Amino acid sequence: MSTTAHKVATQAARKATGRRPPSVLREIVYGLSLGIFAGYLWKLHHWSNQRRTREFYSLLDQGKITVVVDEPPPGAED
Repeated sequence: MSTTAHKVATQAARKATGRRPPSVLREIVYGLSLGIFAGYLWKLHHWSNQRRTREFYSLLDQGKITVVVDEPPPGAED
């Protein structure tokens, strides 16, 4: 699949930058790796939120916490 135009472009890129042109396969691997890592961090965030929600409802069911606001003491109202 190597054509003359491709060879000329590759040589021109090598001369202009002093190094090889980027590899498409390498770029794909880098992109997949970064995507998987970012997705893993996102899932960790969601697992943490789920854990906190489960803990909240567990404590609420056990009666250790309440969502009812206590009445302010008399005379504390401004």
